[in-house]
Amino acid sequence: MSEPLKLTRRTVLLAGAGGLLAAAAGVGSAQSAQASPTLFPTGRAGTTITEIGPGIMQYSLMSGVLLDGICYIGSRNLEPTGILAFDVASAAVTHSTTLATGHSIQALTVDPARKLLYAGILQKAPSANNLYRWDLTDLAAPAVAIGRIGDRDVRDLAVAPDGTLFAVGGGGTGAPALWQYDPSTGSITNLGVPDAKATLARAVAATDQTVFFGAGSTLGGGSGTSRAALYAFDRRAATFTDITPTEMVNDPSIRELTIAGDRLLASTAGSVEPTKIAEISLADHTSYRAVTAIGTTAKNFAVAGDDVYCANDAGVLRWTPGEDAVHQLPVPVDLGEIWGLDVHDDGLVVVSGYGFVAALELDGAVRAEYDLGEAGAPVSAQTCMGIAVGAGFAYVGGNGGIARHDLRRGGAVNLRAPGEAKDAEVIGGVLYTGQYNAQGIWAYDPRTGESIHRVAAFPSAQNRPLDTHWDDRNRLLLVAAQADTEGGGSLWTFDPRTGASTHAINPIDDMQLVRAVVAVDGVAYLGGDNAQKTGPRGTIVAWDPLAHRELWRIETGAPHGIAALAAHGRYLFALSIKGALVVIDRPRRAIVHTGDLAALVPGFAAMKAARGVVYGVSDTNLFRIDPRTFEVTTVVPGINGGWYSGPHLNVDEDGAVFTLRGRTLVKVDDRPRR
Repeated sequence: MSEPLKLTRRTVLLAGAGGLLAAAAGVGSAQSAQASPTLFPTGRAGTTITEIGPGIMQYSLMSGVLLDGICYIGSRNLEPTGILAFDVASAAVTHSTTLATGHSIQALTVDPARKLLYAGILQKAPSANNLYRWDLTDLAAPAVAIGRIGDRDVRDLAVAPDGTLFAVGGGGTGAPALWQYDPSTGSITNLGVPDAKATLARAVAATDQTVFFGAGSTLGGGSGTSRAALYAFDRRAATFTDITPTEMVNDPSIRELTIAGDRLLASTAGSVEPTKIAEISLADHTSYRAVTAIGTTAKNFAVAGDDVYCANDAGVLRWTPGEDAVHQLPVPVDLGEIWGLDVHDDGLVVVSGYGFVAALELDGAVRAEYDLGEAGAPVSAQTCMGIAVGAGFAYVGGNGGIARHDLRRGGAVNLRAPGEAKDAEVIGGVLYTGQYNAQGIWAYDPRTGESIHRVAAFPSAQNRPLDTHWDDRNRLLLVAAQADTEGGGSLWTFDPRTGASTHAINPIDDMQLVRAVVAVDGVAYLGGDNAQKTGPRGTIVAWDPLAHRELWRIETGAPHGIAALAAHGRYLFALSIKGALVVIDRPRRAIVHTGDLAALVPGFAAMKAARGVVYGVSDTNLFRIDPRTFEVTTVVPGINGGWYSGPHLNVDEDGAVFTLRGRTLVKVDDRPRR
């Protein structure tokens, strides 16, 4: 746990002036909505906003690569995006550079012969540049943009011995392509799409003759998308050949590729089955050896002598090619998610998502652990995940950590937690989180001093929790989840008293994930969405969480799927992605009102009922819905929360709303007149 951060609070009063144009919701009959736009009024004067402090402060990272004793580390969800040069010998950050675009750097690779570092960014929307180069002979000079590949995100990079750079990624409108950057001319070329059904490519490796392209369905899987796909691209003939080892074809995707002498090292990301590792002859791609590894990922290959090392869910694996067994190194510290692994000084250097670098012996013993913040990395406010509040604390999720804000005494500490707390609730003073990726439910009780720990695990394919809700009738925590690689999703339940947990896979159908959940009188209502561009979405299912059976369902007709659900009295409120409001009379099982809130809700949203109204937050605005008239009022226009994976809000015991304004945690004390 880190030292408390010194934070200040600032309270402001909303003037209540101004408004936002939108197509307002009409009141009355089923499927009714006004066609003409009107003003959403703003909250009354006197609504107060108290700034608690930055949501979560840390140095967050997403990549690391070592060259000549210097570890180059790419930032994650920080502003501005940047790269550090960390000298392992001196345990200090000696240089840094910032990039003009992107929110995270997942792709780093070095050209050791020419002393160059290449970086590729992840971004929310296509930008002018997503490829950068840093001259390692002059670290005082900034990295420079060298252009962009057509895919939105760059997930991996590789340099061939002749200096040509290759890039893969995804996030565009079609399947990911293989891209080439020629440093002699500065040209970037699309070499083709080898697998039209792939949704993401995260691995590339290159020789002067061949480029190896690894893809699959890491995100948006199911519904006929590709599984693990490994292709060899002949640079002279400009042709692709499928060389996927048979043992890997059922896994969701190829996760890592590395050239090691006369062989290609390859791994998969597992899901239902454990990950696989293979060595493939560069001279004959049909000659290979594959083994089953441990856990659901294997990445960041490093070779020491006859042994191959790589990172997995629990730490570091060792495999000796020619043997069937893969061994987990007995590392005595929690390394979290590993984003860099290299051989150095007859040992290993590990870059941890917790924000530190560890030096290990080859047998797993720890030589040293270096906190990057203490070494000189810029600690700053990160974009955030879920939020929870109760018993005097507010919690904000980030990458590899959760900030605990003390609402009575002030200050904050960061709790180490693997992955990301996508959403959370405080129940009886205890924090319960839905942890991505495939981490299940974790708990933290501030009264005991015990570290945050897992209390429930679920099938690893059900990897992305999205929404949490406390069912006070059944005394169950409910978690809505998505299966990234398989399609569909699930509902989890957890009983804090007994520790018992259950899961229902695909309670809506085999294509719709469960994006939202709320419970009323012991009935859970599930809001459906679909990661595919076509297929069913927007279904709401009434579900018995004890009997694990559907009670009834209703089709909302929402074109973009359900983003959030809330309930007040007899009404269930559903808000779709991009702002379609649907109000359902639960006893009648009928839609009684629809409205267009697109001017307030440009994308995702979250809702909670409190103080006799329904509060909603989007990426841009905090608003409330009157549960009798369905009138929508803007409470905080332009709140513009610094969220990574969609906005969140939660309420304390008094009904005050906690959310983000920018990257700052705020308390909004709004007392609507009734």
